[in-house]
Amino acid sequence: MVGATVDVTADDMMATALVLAAVAAWLWMGADLGAARLRRMRRRRPIVQGSLHERFIARARPSRRADAWRIASIELCQGLSAELAAGRTAGEALARAVGAAGFPEPVALRPLVAAARDGGDVPAALLAVAPEHGGEAFRGLAACWKASVTAGAGLAVLVDRVAGSLREAQAHRHEVAAQLAGPRATARLLAALPVLGLLMAAGLGMRPLHFLFGGPAGAGCLAVGLALDACGLWWTHRLVTRAQRI
Repeated sequence: MVGATVDVTADDMMATALVLAAVAAWLWMGADLGAARLRRMRRRRPIVQGSLHERFIARARPSRRADAWRIASIELCQGLSAELAAGRTAGEALARAVGAAGFPEPVALRPLVAAARDGGDVPAALLAVAPEHGGEAFRGLAACWKASVTAGAGLAVLVDRVAGSLREAQAHRHEVAAQLAGPRATARLLAALPVLGLLMAAGLGMRPLHFLFGGPAGAGCLAVGLALDACGLWWTHRLVTRAQRI
């Protein structure tokens, strides 16, 4: 009987260890691979009005929406430069470039297209439609447009400079995000350790849930543990967010 009990306990511990290893591997690699897959899908698939992809981007968290606006803004600058090089007027080139770029909310850019086609105040329209996060290109293009009109500077040259600065900034953000992927995965792993500890204790027959929900002492430990876990996640998120803004 003693030998059988020891064998069963060893099997339980082995199964628990395998489950913990699988969960730890998923926490370490799964989210990063999924994020990379999502970025590839966003680069390959064009965003069309009313599509499911557009709805997903519109409802995504602000950082992802801002990233989608920045990527589309780079396409806008490249398209505008190409249209100007083809000999089109500035207004027509801007209208065609806006239509060709894959912005997450193309409906919001209709006033800009109307101003470009009708000869309206394009710099004001650029500033009006620029989103708070991810609208750096619109503010840069507004300055380029004003400089081109008042000082006679070449708009194509200014747009190329804006596109170059946007590409450098986007590459820097991707590099920072890649460097922060490890700390984020570590934070998720540390946040899941209490759950893994409960599974291990249950596999050893210690009945941790009975203790946590069976009396005031267990309830207090549970409340303190959840509070500390939440504070740790919040603090890690705060540090990562501040690092991305630098």
